[in-house]
Amino acid sequence: MLAADSNPSAGVVRVPKNCILVGAPVDSGQKTPGCLMGPSAYRVAGLAQTLAELGHRVSDWGDTSPSAIVAKPSSNARVHGEQETVAWAKALAEVSAKAMEAGFPIFMGGDHAMSLGTVAGVAAHAKDTGRPLFVLWLDAHSDVHTPTSSDSGNYHGMPVAYIAGREGFDAFPPFPAPVPARHICLFGIRSVDAAEQAALKGRDYAINDMRVLDERGIVAPLREFLQMVEHMKGMLHVSLDVDFLDPSIAPGVGTTVPGGATFREAHLVMELLNEHNLVTSLDLAELNPFLDERGRTARLMVDLVASLMGRKVFDRPTRGLG
Repeated sequence: MLAADSNPSAGVVRVPKNCILVGAPVDSGQKTPGCLMGPSAYRVAGLAQTLAELGHRVSDWGDTSPSAIVAKPSSNARVHGEQETVAWAKALAEVSAKAMEAGFPIFMGGDHAMSLGTVAGVAAHAKDTGRPLFVLWLDAHSDVHTPTSSDSGNYHGMPVAYIAGREGFDAFPPFPAPVPARHICLFGIRSVDAAEQAALKGRDYAINDMRVLDERGIVAPLREFLQMVEHMKGMLHVSLDVDFLDPSIAPGVGTTVPGGATFREAHLVMELLNEHNLVTSLDLAELNPFLDERGRTARLMVDLVASLMGRKVFDRPTRGLG
């Protein structure tokens, strides 16, 4: 294992983390099957081995399972998979809080409804430790729908609203400590419908859509948000959705939106997060191996985690040469 305080420019972590891998095979938050295979795909793509090679300690807690699903009418006829999603949220909130106590959790999804539970557990832990929680949402979508505003009824488009404490989630446990909108950075969004625009208007979310990133670049707006986290001595949860990336490099997702982050931009985001050393937990959401091309997207997501956890771009292995 590599020692702490080794040279970070050589792709070695300064302080090894106790990485806790938690499978979150959630498939109920949308209607395209396949996300339940996500945790297995990350394992096959070598996530644990990659983290260990960087000097981190790694424990795989296996896949979380929801408790018995209560068969009762949905709170809203338009929503999809409500009782199953509620069961997942409760189970993931419990394991998330425990994983936060044990180290640095990496939640392997699973569609983005997983964050209804993972961030709830993280928020409970932050509340118990007396530190403010910040959320960096790397996604093509804002995910600020509520069960009453969503036309699709898909819960993977609602976790930010739940995290921010918006009303309409009566079927779910109350969010333990709603995150102020100004502590939530929506980074790379580029597909926002009218109801979401209305929900964002007048609230102080840190919104950095692709127009902002095209005009200002990746570095300045991200550093501004990270400086706020640092100033307030906050905890930072990063939720990385596959569709944050351009579909030309990450086809394994059911919600592709053109114009996403390039390979270089995505790695830059991760390296900046590593340099600031503020991230305390991570979601990997919406990987659908059934739609992937021979594991291409899973491998890219593992490479991005490696950049977040200490690997530098010039140390990245090159495939197909030599």
